[in-house]
Amino acid sequence: MRVPQLPAELHTSERPSSTAQWTTLGRALELERPRGRRIVSDEYAPVFLSPLSRTVLAPLRLSIPLVQLAERHPLAGVSASALCRHRFIDEHLRAALADAEVAQVLILGAGYDSRAYRFADELAGRPVHEVDLPPLSRRKAQIVAEHPACFIGNAITRVEIDFRTESLADRLTQSGFVVGARTFVVWEGVSMYLTRAAVTDTLGTLGGLCGAGSTVAMDFWYRLDGMAPGRQVRRLGARAIALIGEPVTFGVAPTDVAALLRVHGFEVFDLVRSHELAARYSTGGRPCEESIYVLAARH
Repeated sequence: MRVPQLPAELHTSERPSSTAQWTTLGRALELERPRGRRIVSDEYAPVFLSPLSRTVLAPLRLSIPLVQLAERHPLAGVSASALCRHRFIDEHLRAALADAEVAQVLILGAGYDSRAYRFADELAGRPVHEVDLPPLSRRKAQIVAEHPACFIGNAITRVEIDFRTESLADRLTQSGFVVGARTFVVWEGVSMYLTRAAVTDTLGTLGGLCGAGSTVAMDFWYRLDGMAPGRQVRRLGARAIALIGEPVTFGVAPTDVAALLRVHGFEVFDLVRSHELAARYSTGGRPCEESIYVLAARH
């Protein structure tokens, strides 16, 4: 199987992902809101914060009214989108785990995802395979090991992979992934940092490994170039992430994405654009970034 071509920057750095910290910081900050006004409630997020992220979080906690006012501005839409996509995937995961035929969960680019712990009851012992590049996977494992009382053990398999030399299919099967089983796949906050070849190769791998009735829930960027007049400023979201250290390199329009997935045996059954995403999940008048949408597709 062809090894997916990822941007070289993802391999040369030995530091854990900076965007993984940024999204985790957003979930930690969300805990400052009353439970009924949160988009997501990830009680594990603060534990995964780096010292730098904790330093950033401290003054934000002291100025919550100003932060919440700023979050209503369209330029802050990337933050709300990150939270809303997390909620979208949470809800699809919860629905999938109600199906006894769903045998396993696969999280691609797991980062500091805590679903294996937050959904422990619903998982009921079903295995969770967390795939990521070695630096981040090892950092996460270290944090979990340092907080045994917080992270109750369950069936998590960490799958380290170097996409330069290893195939996803090989690493998964070597790690105990059951080929042909009904699987729920989380692919969150990853596709926009890949090449088109890497995205299509990964979808092809999933199509070959996952059984009938499997679901993939993921997000995409689009309109990276040529935005309509008056919306050029909205491209700052992608540029801001590039400044953090991981440039946006791939996008596909919502009108084209169904065909992209269909080639690999997945049919989109829930596609939510930014305005509907905000209407479903956002609180406090926070808009979502127009260039981000989410979907769930069934195999």
